Amino acid sequence: MNFKYSLLAGAVLSAVSAIAHADDGDVTKVVVTANPFHQGETEQILVPAKVLSGDELRDKMSNSLGDTLSSELGVSTSAFGAGSSRPIIRGLEGARVKMLENGMAVSDVSGLSNDHAVSAEGAVAHQIEILRGPASLMYGSGAIGGLVNVVNERIPPALEPKLTGQVETRYSSVDDGTATSGTIDGAVGKLALHVDANTRQSGDYKIPGNRVEGDPDSASGRLPHSGTHEKGAGFGGSYIDGWGYVGASVSSLDNKYGIPTAEGSAIDQHQVRYDFDSLFKNPLPGIESAKFKAGYTDYHHAELGDDGQPEVKFKNRSVETRADAVHKAIDGWHGTFGVQTELTHFSALSAQGGPDTVPVTRSNSSAGFLVEEKEWGPVRVNAGVRLEHVKREPVSGLDRSFSLQSGALGALWSFTPGYATGLTLSRAQRAPSTEELYSGGPHDATITYDVGDPNLSKETSRNVEFSLQKTAGLIRWKANLFRNSISDFIYGHVTGRMLDEEGQDGGEFRQRIFSQGDATIRGAEAEIEYNPLAMGLNGRLFADTSHGDLKNAGSLPLQPASRVGASIGYRTPVWRAGATWIHAQAQDRLASFETAPTGSYNQVSANLSYTQKLADMDLTWFVLAKNLLNEDIRVSTSLLKDVSPLPGRSFVFGVRAKF
Repeated sequence: MNFKYSLLAGAVLSAVSAIAHADDGDVTKVVVTANPFHQGETEQILVPAKVLSGDELRDKMSNSLGDTLSSELGVSTSAFGAGSSRPIIRGLEGARVKMLENGMAVSDVSGLSNDHAVSAEGAVAHQIEILRGPASLMYGSGAIGGLVNVVNERIPPALEPKLTGQVETRYSSVDDGTATSGTIDGAVGKLALHVDANTRQSGDYKIPGNRVEGDPDSASGRLPHSGTHEKGAGFGGSYIDGWGYVGASVSSLDNKYGIPTAEGSAIDQHQVRYDFDSLFKNPLPGIESAKFKAGYTDYHHAELGDDGQPEVKFKNRSVETRADAVHKAIDGWHGTFGVQTELTHFSALSAQGGPDTVPVTRSNSSAGFLVEEKEWGPVRVNAGVRLEHVKREPVSGLDRSFSLQSGALGALWSFTPGYATGLTLSRAQRAPSTEELYSGGPHDATITYDVGDPNLSKETSRNVEFSLQKTAGLIRWKANLFRNSISDFIYGHVTGRMLDEEGQDGGEFRQRIFSQGDATIRGAEAEIEYNPLAMGLNGRLFADTSHGDLKNAGSLPLQPASRVGASIGYRTPVWRAGATWIHAQAQDRLASFETAPTGSYNQVSANLSYTQKLADMDLTWFVLAKNLLNEDIRVSTSLLKDVSPLPGRSFVFGVRAKF
């Protein structure tokens, strides 16, 4: 496989091959809750995974989920201002990266457009999981890029022997921002209870130079319309006994944030969510456990103009159910099977009497899935299949139905203790989303006039991935090569026409037509870690690169830059310190309608913390430094890269109490 930037990955792979064996470090095992077998992170070779938890999660926590995960292998961010940045995995974004909260869809509208924030809050999360591969078929055929699961356990799965919790407050210098969050878990008899809350407020953030690179007449000092104001809370409980548990939760989110386009706008976001969860142990002969989950989400947001008045109102009401069971081994095969349904009512209507961006549309889907695993000596086989039916019914326009068939097969060979190599083949299909089919109006936050195509076909992705890992010892490493061929890839083609709010020539909105073409994404990733998460010295080197092409039409839009990075840290029972450097190459592989390449940059961050014992509480004082070099960083995956650089140098001061 030929890659334009293969030297990046090759440098790390060469370093990996030169390092000798070492004894196991004291590494904490983290369980991946979204995996059907609940295996640890280091066992996820067929399902490549990263789990952020504990101190690592707190150090990387940012205002948005995309920024929090942006330094992980193969992950970048949409960088749509401080309030809205969604994860991009291996060059795939939007609906192709499914967002979950405790294993259920977040049911916001963040997959529709980069200016829409993810409604799952990382500040109160126990851990955040990134998964790809066969296990993702349990959650949706459209997760071609993978999935991100935010785990907050609002419905407690276990009884806490005593009251436990965590409270944190922090201040950030770059935006005069303050953030406070907390979680408390406890039990009364067999009743487990959970409560969490968070609030965040920040002003416009500082930027190193001018808003528009090379334009001294553009804004400087601070980026206009980049402030945020968020508050959220959740409460849940469950009844737990020897047979399992049953519980429910309710949560709310209010989030108002600026959109730093040249024209300036804001989004006022609100969500109320209700969830039900249950687990039954050994309910039937041959069944180890069975789960049933249900969720109802009432989501809406208004896109505000520079006068503060609503211009477009987005609404999404969703009901999701899923039932699955883990069966006992049958001829060595052990796995999970289940069914999932989802019903949504979505709309994006003009608040000022103009054309509606997306008409009221009812969508329903039903799916059945099966994920299995079997071992033949040193070889482990993992397979999954998902059959799904999706129907879109707009109030005006053409109804569409799609039958989706997705499957994956992987094999892992542990050729010697602590070393393994794997090969995964997958085929996944995705139905066009509502806005891709039925858009027909202005979208103020992206300054586009979106035009859907009700005759779009379903996408079909065929992916092959080769992996090699060392999972034991003080030194651990992994490397992945992948190629993803996508038939009928759906993308927004910016034509160059400028339209007004009525769709007539001569306005400020760029016409964006949803189109299809065959695409190929290929890439490589490599990472080596020394003594991860254990006491003493630790370090990490990584590199990732991917390149997406449209057949006979140049590069895919908004592709991530190739990166290489390194980190070093030191940990004692009370002190923890570290520094990270990431170098991104210039990105000039542009789509035919993109005009501005992004330059290379170096992103340097550091952390220092001290933990003291205070009665039964661990009190941690910490300082974080971000973009220490104060570089003008523009991210190639951002629609706003021309007018919205990342924040300049920032120091975050905080204290965290854990009991």
